[in-house]
Amino acid sequence: MSHFLLEIGSEEIPARMQPAAAAQLAKRFTEACAAAGLTHGQVTADATPRRLWLLAEDVAASSAATSEELKGPRADAPAQAIDGFLKKTGLSRDALEPRDTPKGPILFAVIHREGRPAAVLLSEIIPQIVTAFDWPKSMRWGAPSASTASPRWVRPLTHLVALLGSEIVPAEVHGLATGRTSRGHRIHAPGALEISRAETWASQLHGAHVIARTADRRRIIADRAAALAAAAVLTVLPDAGLEAENAGLTEWPVPLLGQFDPAFLAVPPEVIQLTMRTNQKYFACAAPDGTLAPAFICVANLEATDGGQSIVKGNQRVLSARLSDAKFFWDQDLATVKAGGLEAFLPKLDQIVFHEKLGTVADKVDRVAKLARWLIESGAIPAAPAVPAAPAIPASPALPVAPGSTRGLSESQAATLADMAETAARLAKADLVSATVGEFPEVQGLAGGYLARVAGLDPQIANAIRDHYKPTGQGDDVPTDPVGIAVALADKFDTITAFYWIDQPPTGSKDPFALRRAALGIIAIILRNGLRFRLESVLLAAAGDDLRKFDGIFFGELEKLVGAFFADRLKVQQREAGVRPDIIDAVFALGGEDDLVRLLARVHALQAFITTEDGTNLLAGYKRAANILKAEDAKDGPHSAAALDPAQLTDPAEQALGHALDTALPRAAKAVESEDFTAAMAALAELRGPVDSFFTGLMVNAPEPAVRRNRLALLARFRDAVHTVADFSRIEA
Repeated sequence: MSHFLLEIGSEEIPARMQPAAAAQLAKRFTEACAAAGLTHGQVTADATPRRLWLLAEDVAASSAATSEELKGPRADAPAQAIDGFLKKTGLSRDALEPRDTPKGPILFAVIHREGRPAAVLLSEIIPQIVTAFDWPKSMRWGAPSASTASPRWVRPLTHLVALLGSEIVPAEVHGLATGRTSRGHRIHAPGALEISRAETWASQLHGAHVIARTADRRRIIADRAAALAAAAVLTVLPDAGLEAENAGLTEWPVPLLGQFDPAFLAVPPEVIQLTMRTNQKYFACAAPDGTLAPAFICVANLEATDGGQSIVKGNQRVLSARLSDAKFFWDQDLATVKAGGLEAFLPKLDQIVFHEKLGTVADKVDRVAKLARWLIESGAIPAAPAVPAAPAIPASPALPVAPGSTRGLSESQAATLADMAETAARLAKADLVSATVGEFPEVQGLAGGYLARVAGLDPQIANAIRDHYKPTGQGDDVPTDPVGIAVALADKFDTITAFYWIDQPPTGSKDPFALRRAALGIIAIILRNGLRFRLESVLLAAAGDDLRKFDGIFFGELEKLVGAFFADRLKVQQREAGVRPDIIDAVFALGGEDDLVRLLARVHALQAFITTEDGTNLLAGYKRAANILKAEDAKDGPHSAAALDPAQLTDPAEQALGHALDTALPRAAKAVESEDFTAAMAALAELRGPVDSFFTGLMVNAPEPAVRRNRLALLARFRDAVHTVADFSRIEA
């Protein structure tokens, strides 16, 4: 057995495309070998900037011999049918084998195929792989590019290496013949590199200053960068994405430490990091106190004779120009704020269309500001939000929150927080028209927070402006102070409500307005802070007169659609936390439960209960009772617990279940009211024994009509008791 090497050389492949291309190459090769019956060992595929490569270990010398049996027409079929079968199989009439079957004599063809040499099969596989390869973007090149039928690749192809052991696998693709000639580093080893055999390819490339494996290049970048920073008493700010990108840009990575003028640190650190990362692919460094240091790590693609000093100087000049631009934009914004405050940016928001059916960004800001104020004034957000370590039930008054409630705040405190929330919301989008955000859109919100501090605004307002887009993804921080929570929630609720109002919900994989992310953000903020309010009340406030002036759907339909949307997002969010979707369905199905903290406490208690023996058996008893009631309701109409006559419960099993319900129902109801759902489950668990005895010792559909009706009413009462906690019919057994 030999190793097989395929190297597809080209001009520089974009770093972002390399991982997917390597995976595709491995997939296409293994599938083609499987189809040809050619066995092999481990397959490794990877890329450098100037080559896509694959190495297959222990490739068999040939494919295995195969035998295939094909059923043909009847032996007495017309000659035309038999000739067609012969043409299909490539056999003569004498080679067909007649066999007696229940349908009469049938002709069978047994086709034996000898194994084919691996080199022959691989010479067929190589063109298949290259010509069918799929790139996100590809190009034509050279004289043939005048025709749309010309070869296409991500960048112009330069060479093909195909070796089985030490032997060349002959093939031709896009005018290039396979051989053993590769290319080393563009600077350090610019000449042709003759590969002796597949097994020595990686070491030969290394000798020509090319590190073939991406993982090895990433490790060199990370280790050397950390060492350089440590020598300067700094640390490299971790950035796995930047490591991967630099590994995809270099074949012989050489990290180097550079400096920039500390005066540029007057610019927000996020802007500096963004400039270095996006434009220059540099790693940022932190000082011992954790602040951004005036230093960076760049990654060269060669070993410079002067130790990299000239490279560092060149990169420092380029970065200085970039940071000068950033500082220019920042200084412009500072001058604007110092002259007129953050409010100086607001008039321009009238000129930006938020959506053709929803007005301008200024219209949105007005809606968000009013909703943020309402969230504080209504008491939906308390002065000190609970921050549970895990989903739990913080102490709170009865729900829903009544408008005008201040949740433990004095009137003056509530008014102050409401004023701050409204101010923060009205200024939250101001930085969208700033020079800094115009040049660096990724720092929107962050820039506004810095400018708010320059303007002398309260830190809570500045933080709320900074954080109102949070969380931006899974694991991101969420606002935890009342003003920040109010603005972040108001912004997201307005976005969801507004787009549902104009009938623009997410569909399938399409979510152009990021409504799913907004919903997950709302859920994260509510759960992290233990907020206690009903979604219905917030939707009613969000869909106020300022939104209803735009044409939209009816509020009742809006409430239903958005409620279902949040239920779906909650399932997604909780599924990752190990919660079963059917358990969430069971709680949602009761209706009227859109306090997410309370709902999830009920869900977690229910899931824990269902996994116990008592829970499993009670669920089985419930489903049996529900099925009986469903069948009998179809015959007689609904059977209600109200029709139960306790005096007619004469059998001990009936009496035991009736007594258990008399005891369990009040306990479960009281536990639910006090939000002790574990105790509610424990109360229901006491029904397990009486329910089992009831079904074991009695016939529900007794011959006496009165007895039958009473027993069905007893089952209806049992079903209703279970429904105080959840709709068990939604739970999968």
